[in-house]
Amino acid sequence: MTDLIVNAKCLAYHGPLLYEAKIVKVHEPGEDVVQTKDGEEPVKWDEIPEELKNDKTYYIHYKGWKSSWDEWVDISRLKELTLDNLQLQKSLKKAALTSTSSVSATNSKRTLNVSKSSTSTALVTRANRRRHDMDMETEEEYLRKPEINILIPDTLKSLLVDDWELVTKEHQLLSLPTKPNVDSLLRTFRQSLGRKSSVENEILDEFLSGMRIYFNRSLGNILLYRFERQQYLEITKDPKLKDQEPSQIYGAEHLLRLMVSLPALIAQTTMDQQSVGTLKDHIEQLLNYLDRNKKLFFLKRYENVTPAYEALSKNV
Repeated sequence: MTDLIVNAKCLAYHGPLLYEAKIVKVHEPGEDVVQTKDGEEPVKWDEIPEELKNDKTYYIHYKGWKSSWDEWVDISRLKELTLDNLQLQKSLKKAALTSTSSVSATNSKRTLNVSKSSTSTALVTRANRRRHDMDMETEEEYLRKPEINILIPDTLKSLLVDDWELVTKEHQLLSLPTKPNVDSLLRTFRQSLGRKSSVENEILDEFLSGMRIYFNRSLGNILLYRFERQQYLEITKDPKLKDQEPSQIYGAEHLLRLMVSLPALIAQTTMDQQSVGTLKDHIEQLLNYLDRNKKLFFLKRYENVTPAYEALSKNV
């Protein structure tokens, strides 16, 4: 590796993923000073981890992260900013997303609680019946049931990872209510498909109605990250928003989280293979629509939170 110097851009490991970073300071072993962009300054030994004090170390800032994440690392945590390493970064993100989705799917099988009172769509009705009959099966039999494989465009996978990082790592929140919201997004998707036969229209309208119901019923249970729960509680108490459905407040980012959870949700239904195939086709149509129009729907409207929110969120 080429020797990294102050102000050089690089990639740095933080956990299992690689992030773009910049070298802010460099400390050579045995020296009482560190190199900075303005020259030299005395080393602050209490800032350098004990295990790194005898090695060449680099003080880095992660691009787009708060300065509180700045840290001293050794060369084993760094990689040059090259095309090959950028490809490695993408591969690690994809692997992490796959792993996260797998864990989420397993957890979803144990936590989803769809209301039994809804009869708006066959999908929800069957999910209720499937939930009711679970006590007749063993855990092993239930978990062994196959899930459908949904093709998610790579660009949407990257958006999922970015969304996760912004909320869970940088402690930022999406500005709510958002425009376009889930309701309007589903309407424009329906309009984009044009006129169909009466049977196709009925199936499509049922699918979109089911998506809206699933979104509204599952948002508070499985779609929010812990850091977002305080925001959700505040919305339920807001006089202007408390009577609105989540699909009128949240947007594409949370809808996409639902889309990747659908295989686990569908596994809880007793749908026949033909119905599952039709549902899969519509889900992938919607995903491709989101992908084609990502610049309109994923606007990265994330905001920093107040210290008061930070404190409250830890107790939710």
